Amino acid sequence: MTELATPSRPQRPEFRNINAFKDLPTYRWPLAALVSGMHRISGLIMFLLLPFIIWLFDTSVSSEFSYARFSAAFSTGLGFLPGWFIKLVALGLIWAFLHHIVAGLRHLWMDVAHAVSKEFGRRSAIVTLVLSLGLTAVLGAKLFNLY
Repeated sequence: MTELATPSRPQRPEFRNINAFKDLPTYRWPLAALVSGMHRISGLIMFLLLPFIIWLFDTSVSSEFSYARFSAAFSTGLGFLPGWFIKLVALGLIWAFLHHIVAGLRHLWMDVAHAVSKEFGRRSAIVTLVLSLGLTAVLGAKLFNLY
């Protein structure tokens, strides 16, 4: 009889510990959380590609011969890496830098202005994505000699 007296509710999952492989792919992230996560990922990408950045800077300013080798790496490749792959890595680095700068400015603005509403977070996340992807597309077109 007690079973009939209690209304049946649909079972909702209870998350005590989040399993990254099972729970995170099904979790619906807000746009502000995605931008914040990509801000961290772009910082990690720049950190991991720091030896590549130092090599790029060193070969571009050492001498005229090394600058010619630097320029040739983007067109003919370098060793076993084709030129398009070097350009793709450089494009990823350009995106990481631009996104990290724009998202960092977003976070600074939110800290200074104390703008912590959901609506402002969503709108500023959209602006961050549009700016970083738009600037990356413009610089990527220049990198791949489209203009």
